Order: sequence, then structure tokens, then C-alpha cells
Amino acid sequence: MRAVWLGEFGGPEVLVAGEAPEPVAGPGEVLIDVEFANVTYVETQFRRTGFGPFGSELPVIPGNGVGGLVDGKRVVSSLRGSGGYAERAVAPAGNVLEVPAELDLAEAVALLADGRTALMLSRAAALRPGERVLVEAAAGGVGSLLVQLAKNAGAEVVAAAGGPEKLALAKELGADVAVDYRVPGWAPPVDVVFDGVGGEIGRAAFEAVRPGGRMFVFGQAGGEAAELGDAAERRVRVERGPLAKPEEMPELSRRALAEAAAGRLRPVIGQRFPLDRAADAHAAIESRATLGKTLLEVR
Repeated sequence: MRAVWLGEFGGPEVLVAGEAPEPVAGPGEVLIDVEFANVTYVETQFRRTGFGPFGSELPVIPGNGVGGLVDGKRVVSSLRGSGGYAERAVAPAGNVLEVPAELDLAEAVALLADGRTALMLSRAAALRPGERVLVEAAAGGVGSLLVQLAKNAGAEVVAAAGGPEKLALAKELGADVAVDYRVPGWAPPVDVVFDGVGGEIGRAAFEAVRPGGRMFVFGQAGGEAAELGDAAERRVRVERGPLAKPEEMPELSRRALAEAAAGRLRPVIGQRFPLDRAADAHAAIESRATLGKTLLEVR
């Protein structure tokens, strides 16, 4: 079968398409004919450095989330950290979710990881109507969903992103205010921050949190964590992952699919690349020019 291999850590060019042995499902496993593979920022970090939750044994076929067919049924599933950038993949049976009829398969794949992350963060924040909520990277995969969830909860949503195209998308998704975090003094006073960027942007957002507010850290797309050592002094509650138990993850993904099927949550797929161009998909994500979710089209 066709697959993409990671044989060494480095730039996007180390992702090389080639042949791979056919995977075989064992007890408690399911073989999926893959149509779309999810691409995440964490996977680009792993490709560069080997750092992340996927182990470090090479060579490996990257990819931890796929959508495809099992006995003619449309499904999505998380894997065991690898194997997704391929024509077929083996998944734990307990992770496999059937896609609602109202939902496109590509949209379901876009929600698989980002949807559960956004729901987990929204649940932990317990947003109250009228609170002012700042969403960083608001045009990204998780951020675009958080904008919608915060708005659905009755919050006033401040969407932070870089550039007019991303700001326009955030407004389209329901943000009340859209701010460009490349402009000095961009962060207005807020009650809650969802920090997926870290670094200077995360720090600026943190300084905008009113006393008694809270900040939820779930990523560092900027390359490093924000300095938050004075949180107690500033009377800001900082929460970092994990915000859910591993056994909750399939149910959170199922809820995300159900919300989208009901029309209450809209996944944004900004880029699609053929399987053989996985390197280009990684490069696009790292350029920070992407909108929403990036997928690989396997078939």
C-alpha cells in the first residue's frame, strides 16, 4: 500500500512517500480503508524533534487520526499515535466512531482531534453568559471551534489572529471583536483566555486577564510556552492539560460530531493535500498561513 514515511527527524522534506506493508487488524482492532488523514501541529513538532506523545522509534508512518470506510460504513478514529498517513490503518475498536449521515467525512475528520480538544477546553472553562473571552489563533483548527463554542455559551468573543483573512474568518464564525496580534497593544481586558500560541502572544493575553479571571493553556504554536509565573500575584487561575481523562476522548469526539451534525458547530477545512504531498501539508502549517484544518486526501 501507499504511505508516507518519517525516517529521520528534520524539516518537512524528511516525509517521503513510498510503499508499506499491509497492516493487519488483531483482536480488538479494526482495519480502516483511509480516505482522509488528519494533520496536526503536534505532528509537525514530532517530525522536527521527536518530541511529543507518539514515541520516537523510526522509521514510522506518522498520523494519529483518520477517516474512511469499514465494511462500507463511514468512520473516523484515533489510532495509537502513528500509521495514519497511509491507504489503510489499524485502529482500536473502541476509538472507531461512525459518522452521522448529516456530516461530510472530511468534516468529521477535521473534528476528530480538534473537536474534542475544543469541547474539553470549553467544559473546563464553564463559560458564563456575558463573560469576555479571548481566543488565540482564532482561525486555526481548535481556535475556530472555540470561537463558536464560546459564542454559543453566551460569551462576548474576542478573536485574535494574524492578518485580515484570518480575522474575517473569525468574524464570520461569530466573533464579536477580531484583533490582529501583530499590532502592539492588541489585547483588550478579558475574563477568560484560551492560549494555544504561547510565547509573547500568550504573555500579552495573560496580562489582559482581569483579576479573578482564568487562562487555559493547550498549545504553543509560537514555539515556546508563555511566562506565567506571576499568575497567583495577578489573581489569575491558569489551567494546563490534561483537562480530560484518556477514556473520555472518544466520547468528546462523538459529541463534537453530534454538534456539527445538528448545525451548532462548523469545522473549517482550509487546506487539502494529496497523500504524496504530506511534506507540503506540514510546511503549510508551519508557515502559519493556514486557515482551519489541514487534511491529507488519501483517495
